Amino acid sequence: MPSIRPISDLRNSANEISDFCRQTREPVFITRNGTGDMVVMNLEEYERQMALIDLYGKLAVAEQQIADGAEGKDFSSVAKQMRERIHGSV
Repeated sequence: MPSIRPISDLRNSANEISDFCRQTREPVFITRNGTGDMVVMNLEEYERQMALIDLYGKLAVAEQQIADGAEGKDFSSVAKQMRERIHGSV
């Protein structure tokens, strides 16, 4: 169940809201005059969400390229190339 708090709690209970977000990794929905206004979330969780959105965008581009007939590469050869770049020739 989502945590919904009035905007006055940001002033009066900011540390409590911060602890809740950090411990549960869940956002807190803030209302203003009884209407949804903003979301507060832990920074690590926000960064994780942004990374997922970026990954999904890249996957969508790759899927479109495949649908358009682009040639894919074999995972084993790509992984080998990456290892060689990092560790030198294997």
